[in-house]
Amino acid sequence: MIKFKGFFVTVLALNVIVVQIAMASVISTGDYNKDFFVEWSPSHVNTSADGGTRTLRLDKESGARFASNDMFLFGQFDMQIKLVPGYSAGTVVTFYLLSGQPNHDEIDFEFLGNVLGQPYILQTNVFTSGMGYREERITLWFDPTVEFHTYSIHWNIHQIVFMVDSIPIRTYRNHADKGVGYPRSQPMPVMASIWDGSDWATGGGRDKVNWSKAPFIASYGSYKMDACVWKGNPRVCEEANSENWWNQESWSSLTGVQRRFLKWVREYHMVYDYCQDNERFNGSLPLECSLP
Repeated sequence: MIKFKGFFVTVLALNVIVVQIAMASVISTGDYNKDFFVEWSPSHVNTSADGGTRTLRLDKESGARFASNDMFLFGQFDMQIKLVPGYSAGTVVTFYLLSGQPNHDEIDFEFLGNVLGQPYILQTNVFTSGMGYREERITLWFDPTVEFHTYSIHWNIHQIVFMVDSIPIRTYRNHADKGVGYPRSQPMPVMASIWDGSDWATGGGRDKVNWSKAPFIASYGSYKMDACVWKGNPRVCEEANSENWWNQESWSSLTGVQRRFLKWVREYHMVYDYCQDNERFNGSLPLECSLP
């Protein structure tokens, strides 16, 4: 039994998602050397002998990025990450999906480096056809630099769910039938990186990277990619069947337990929601902000 700010939830309920994932066929090998390639700065990437863990290094010379060999259209993607310890202001550590088309789609986890003593901020974002500006930011309720935590993107024909240790922190619904952009046709690889975001990441750019504290190391641990591998036919990936379990009706909305956790996150940990930023959008919020 775990207590979260006034209510209790059983571990069994928390693990419903995990159990269902375990019943599906996981396509990833668990070996970074087999499932991913280093896209830039291989000298700043270090992989364990068994391929089970990988670190990315940021210094004054460069950051680093790796990407999956396959591209996907819908599925669930889990990545264990341990963030940069100590002073990390200005750094950005990521785990995301990104299409290669000019008007790209993108689903982001971005961990914004922090000043010592301040909570780590996690930013999520969704791009559709090259249009973003859908940021949400939360503070994490644990120290993400001490041990690995699992960050998940559940992307299906109904919705996108961002999760931290199986706890939903954000949903983005498919309202394409109402004129709202939704990533539904462009396949995307899984990507991860570390880079210098001094101009915006911490305190709006006030707190920049302190290179005297480099190198900055982010660690990536166990991962799962249980998704539809892109082979040129979107209909195969859009089907809702036992193989594409993530598209089934049971995954079209959150469970009652998940909704309670999402409410808790939004009430106690949200620090920015684009749907509440009237000034930014001149009083005309994006259409999806008014939809359930």
